[in-house]
Amino acid sequence: MAKVTVDGIEVEVPNGSSVLQACEAAGIEIPRFCYHERLSVAGNCRMCMVEIEKAPPKPHASCAFPVNDGMVVHTDTPMVRAARRAAMEFLLINHPLDCPICDQGGECDLQDQAVAYGKDGSRYAENKRAVKDKNIGPLVQTVMTRCIHCTRCIRFITEVAGVPDLGATARGENMEVGTYVQKALGSELSGNLIDLCPVGALTSKPYAFTARPWELRKTDSVDVLDAVGCNIRVDTRGPEVLRILPRLNEDVNEEWLGDKSRFSIDGLKRRRVDTPWVKRDGTLQKATWPAAFAAIAAKLKGVAGARIGAIAGDLCDAESMLALKDLMASLGSQNLDCRQDGAKLDAARRDFYVFNSSIAGIEEADAILIVGSDPRHEAPVLNARIRKRFVAGNIPVGVIGPTGDLTYKTQHLGDTPSVLAALIAGSLPFAEVLKAAKKPMIILGQGALVGIDGAAVLAACWQLAATVGALSAEWHGFNVLHTAAARVGALDLGFLPGPGGKDLAGMLGGGVDVLWLLGADEFDTSKIGANTFVVYQGHHGDAGAARADVILPGAAYTEKNGTYVNTEGRVQRGQLAVYPPGEAREDWKILRAFSEVAGHPLPYDDLAALRARLEQVNPVFARVGFLPRFACTDQTAPVGNPTLASTTPFPLAVANYYKTDQISRASPTMTICTETYVTPKLAAAE
Repeated sequence: MAKVTVDGIEVEVPNGSSVLQACEAAGIEIPRFCYHERLSVAGNCRMCMVEIEKAPPKPHASCAFPVNDGMVVHTDTPMVRAARRAAMEFLLINHPLDCPICDQGGECDLQDQAVAYGKDGSRYAENKRAVKDKNIGPLVQTVMTRCIHCTRCIRFITEVAGVPDLGATARGENMEVGTYVQKALGSELSGNLIDLCPVGALTSKPYAFTARPWELRKTDSVDVLDAVGCNIRVDTRGPEVLRILPRLNEDVNEEWLGDKSRFSIDGLKRRRVDTPWVKRDGTLQKATWPAAFAAIAAKLKGVAGARIGAIAGDLCDAESMLALKDLMASLGSQNLDCRQDGAKLDAARRDFYVFNSSIAGIEEADAILIVGSDPRHEAPVLNARIRKRFVAGNIPVGVIGPTGDLTYKTQHLGDTPSVLAALIAGSLPFAEVLKAAKKPMIILGQGALVGIDGAAVLAACWQLAATVGALSAEWHGFNVLHTAAARVGALDLGFLPGPGGKDLAGMLGGGVDVLWLLGADEFDTSKIGANTFVVYQGHHGDAGAARADVILPGAAYTEKNGTYVNTEGRVQRGQLAVYPPGEAREDWKILRAFSEVAGHPLPYDDLAALRARLEQVNPVFARVGFLPRFACTDQTAPVGNPTLASTTPFPLAVANYYKTDQISRASPTMTICTETYVTPKLAAAE
């Protein structure tokens, strides 16, 4: 540790830290444009000047100057103030005076720092240069005349996203940032460029000219469009969600967010179910809540519990799933399932179905094997963490499954489950790589579990983890990467077939007489029996609603207080940002109200009592926001015979990243993204 004195404040910082980091440790703000904590140092904006004793008598760029023990730094001397004013004057030479029409207004670092550190006039009267705007896709709007060449966007897209689409051409006053040939940015994390840009050069194309930041109400919440559980901020005005931004959480998403989670919000106000519907004479007709409840209660009368079933969707909160499970139990039904894709998950122990190493633990792994997963499209933020680890240590990454560019170098071992047997037997060189690693990690995706041999693949991966030393008292290297935000919470609640109960396949084809779909749209609804009475409870008119006999309008994730459990088993809470539209209500309230009509009232009347019931069912729900590090003290394998793994190639769990759920399928922006990124690839493959 080096002792550094900053403006009379002595701090200790790790050796190799920069002067800027030492100043921040002392609680002193240093202006900057090009420097960012998660990117490489560029040192090209020159705003972070400081004065250092016993160094050459000139201003020094603090972001690129390493600390020494005993260093004395001054951040507010006449020399420093003059240097910062001069740097700001240079930056504003060519910057246009369009703050009143700039979408960055009110959130612009250049505005703030020009006021705080600039001067009140300029000596330059020449014409400002103009730069042609670039079309870099449907999500990021460019106004390149505003660009100050901080290169944050170039460094992010290259270093973090791993897609080197941006760069600088020409030099000096002719330098321009853009794609080398006109093309759309090929990263699922491109929206983060908007947050990183310190001026208005890169802004949100779908959000352009929609609102000013001071008009918005801000609500902290959790993203549910994949299973990572990114922390987000929901910005609303009146009854409408206008913007979603990432929140800082070092353990989950750092400060990044995937494009689908950020830009699909226009799907929240389209194709919405906002009133109850009841099918009469073969046609769905609008109805009142009492009429809808009465229709369901009349159908349930005289139906045995064994002929009633429920399926939970991928975006459901834990409260609504527990309420539905309790309702089914009161009706005598054990027919429950949350696995719309048919994944063969073993819920006997929690470490059989969660990401045990934790997302932050990826940075400790020294060898990774990915089985039946495409993390770039299933969980872009988690994939960025794998890339971060790869860049930091050049660790070996093996892949079993479909090939593709994961943004880091991989070794493709094959695409069938039989490769696992070869690794267990040690007949492949990568087996020795895993055994030599101190903290090997196995990531098992949903694509590996959806086949008829899914249980065998699960058992084989566990056996491989035990064989290579990934299961120990210090390290749990067996990880399941989910694609559904509700899946881990549902498994924690036991939303699975009970004794003698039917799973999803058993409930289809006439397996039950009454089927309750809680936001379940991700399975083939045409397989539901023709005579099965279907109750659909959800927020969008998707596949489930099209097959329903009664539709109950529920609330989307931005419209309710809900508990979600991400792929690593972290319990998090989403908050109500806007109220549901029309007659729609929070899902657990709908179930509680219907239970009264059905004659089986649920034993909770408010959210606090329901959450107490959550903790009663599984104590993990009391551990909100905190995730302990798990070790593996019991190596008992999950149910399944590893030798039964087939030679059928693993399928893709996510065929189209931009359309995976009811909300993104209703989003016009995601439709444009599909036409821009997915459709051309499919056409080229044909």
